[in-house]
Amino acid sequence: MSEHVYKKIELTGSSSAGIQHAIETAIAKAGQTIKNMRWFEVVETRGHIENGKVAHWQVTIKVGFTVED
Repeated sequence: MSEHVYKKIELTGSSSAGIQHAIETAIAKAGQTIKNMRWFEVVETRGHIENGKVAHWQVTIKVGFTVED
């Protein structure tokens, strides 16, 4: 079994479609420049209200990825 070193970054994704879409948007965008992403954890969820209804979601996540040699 090899040993790994991980680094965490914090991202905030947004979406009018829902929480999962906000998370997937953040991970997809980060994946364009960050390799070896392994896991995420939800840190904060918040939303914007318009006319008494949820109009927009913002989800802050921490993403862990392996550091290469």
